[in-house]
Amino acid sequence: MSAHGPMPRSAWIYPALGMVLFAGATASGYSFAPSAGGWLFAAVLLLILFGTVFAAVHHAEMIAERIGEPFGTLLLTMAITVIEVALIATIMLGDKPAPTLARDTVFAVVMIVCNGLVGLCIFIGCLRYREQDFQITGANLYLSVLFVLATITLDMPNFTLTAPGPVYSAAQLGFVSVVTLMLYGVFLYTQTIRHRDYFVSGANDAAAHGEVMSDRMTAISIGLLLLALLAVVLLAKKFSTVVDVVTERIGAPTAFAGLLVAMLVLLPESVAAISAARKNDLQKSINLALGSSIATIGLTVPAVAVAAYALDQQLVLGLSNQHMLLMLLTFMLSMLTFGTGRTNILFGMVHMVVFAVFAFMVFVP
Repeated sequence: MSAHGPMPRSAWIYPALGMVLFAGATASGYSFAPSAGGWLFAAVLLLILFGTVFAAVHHAEMIAERIGEPFGTLLLTMAITVIEVALIATIMLGDKPAPTLARDTVFAVVMIVCNGLVGLCIFIGCLRYREQDFQITGANLYLSVLFVLATITLDMPNFTLTAPGPVYSAAQLGFVSVVTLMLYGVFLYTQTIRHRDYFVSGANDAAAHGEVMSDRMTAISIGLLLLALLAVVLLAKKFSTVVDVVTERIGAPTAFAGLLVAMLVLLPESVAAISAARKNDLQKSINLALGSSIATIGLTVPAVAVAAYALDQQLVLGLSNQHMLLMLLTFMLSMLTFGTGRTNILFGMVHMVVFAVFAFMVFVP
């Protein structure tokens, strides 16, 4: 949708419904229980939560069109990260502590983004345009930062000696959190100021000369974006209760909750990335996909680490051997995919196969 078109009703209705649902549930003291009424509440909650997430991303996209690339993609990524941190923190630190949820969610984001989303965007785009180009320098910067962040947060805890098991000691976790924030900060400086041209394609430049949103509509979108993010954060606690019950009822492994959270927060962003690929703007798809994975590690892990430390909760970050192998395969494949500056459908299919293996192994490890 164009930023200067009429605002869809869902863009303000869902955030308002989210606030109303939270206020009503809080005032009545309602707590989800697996009954007919409880499942109806869960269905309504999920519908409103999905709608509110989509509304938040819609407003972020409208503002993004106004401020241009790569700032627009950065704003969209930051909005998604706020939602993700809220969901992870509330579920992980809820009535049933889940110390591995942050690890499972971050790893699921990397797999969904770097294999599922990237593969689908490349496949759809190349199916329509045969081949697509992108800025190889920008892609390499994304990958270099992602490889380092993923390794020190998800692999390194398995090989430290100070704390037993796949965890960091308090000092190690604090140091890693600071380092990831610093690296992410330098990456943002590179992306938005120092080497902005690495992340902008010709399609972005052409779009930049189109009609822009008015100041009034920009202000409205900013206000509704903040309202939508607040509604998601408030509803996250209710959602965490439903996730716990559903996971227990279907006998799913603990990694299922992380996969569910990752899919929820990435769905709107995935729609935007696929839409960009269909418009022959693979660069924007890459910005959205790889940018979200970097932001997930660079911002989510430090935020969850602070919450876990403040509430004296253990944070398990180290991956299993199976998942470390999948992540290594993903990194090697990504280097090949983004190493030439051009893509074709075979690259997309290979990435999607790796994602299918990951999703299957969640349920049949």
